[in-house]
Amino acid sequence: MDVILQDITEDNFEDFMNMELPEHQRELLASNAFSIAQSRFYPDYIPRAVYCDGAPAGFLLYVRDADDVPGDYAICRFMVDHARQGQGIGRRAMALLLDELRALPDMRRVTICYHTRNEQAKRFYAGFGFVETGIDESGEMWAALRGSAAGRP
Repeated sequence: MDVILQDITEDNFEDFMNMELPEHQRELLASNAFSIAQSRFYPDYIPRAVYCDGAPAGFLLYVRDADDVPGDYAICRFMVDHARQGQGIGRRAMALLLDELRALPDMRRVTICYHTRNEQAKRFYAGFGFVETGIDESGEMWAALRGSAAGRP
């Protein structure tokens, strides 16, 4: 299985706009369409396409200089298309993203947020070394990558 991350461009964005989660997961994450729109208006929002064996398989969005703090990166969205879940694609994509972020010369902190009821996400991110730091004002759980500076809230 060959998983890679690529930029979202005018040539591929439609492949990711309508990618869906299973019904029971839809309330836990904003749509890819919303996330792609955000990235067009907020230059520090970086969307990434997840491909598996050359086919679109997932989507992620991270924010550079989160909360206007240089070197802080926040992963805001991370999903694998419902038809591709359970195949290890998400695990490989997250490893690639963390490698990408760790290679940035200014990276000092990586955080991630998820819905407090998303136990699967909690276990998944903990497996990469994320430690919960608290719930923000909108009710989202935040976790910081172990070894990076303290995370939100």
